[in-house]
Amino acid sequence: MTNPPLHITLIDYHMGNLKSVAKAFEHEGATVHITNHLNDIQKADRLVLPGVGAFGVCMQHLHDMNLVEALQKHIESQKPFLGICLGLQALFDQSEEAKGVNGTGIIPGSVKKFNLGPEYKVPHMGWNTVQQNNSLLFNGIPQNSDFYFVHSYYVKPHSNKVEIGTTPYGHDFCSVIQKDNLVACQFHPEKSQAVGLRFLRNFLSL
Repeated sequence: MTNPPLHITLIDYHMGNLKSVAKAFEHEGATVHITNHLNDIQKADRLVLPGVGAFGVCMQHLHDMNLVEALQKHIESQKPFLGICLGLQALFDQSEEAKGVNGTGIIPGSVKKFNLGPEYKVPHMGWNTVQQNNSLLFNGIPQNSDFYFVHSYYVKPHSNKVEIGTTPYGHDFCSVIQKDNLVACQFHPEKSQAVGLRFLRNFLSL
């Protein structure tokens, strides 16, 4: 007897790589519902906030759709939540990309712009390693595995207790966080081939 599929609610706020993320979860046996309807998001068992684009526009869309409070309540209830790329950055208080714009404030800290020497290109784009801390999110994933990144900004939590992965680019930056059932990553698991799929499978086990 096989287990019933897990259900993922993928938030469509007009800034995510929705199809690729949905296909990756479906590959791991989940059923995916893409929506921006508040009622659906409030009832979701597992929420995923993807993201490609600018911090300020992201927050404007989330506010326009009345989704900020719904995200906060879902995470406070300790239901599984995954943020990807901009979906990670939106969890923080503020970003240097959009000064004066408040993030969701779910994770205390800020989003910083890479300020590196000429030998480093910004945006940071392509494959790079993740140095893991102890977490079931990396079950079956070798230490220093490569994941796929595309970003010009990185998160800096106030507390390193939430950091479960760091990546070197000029300096080590926080690339994965976890707090209870909240997980968020700067890399794109849906573009990271086998290790990315395994990361999503591990998230589904929460």
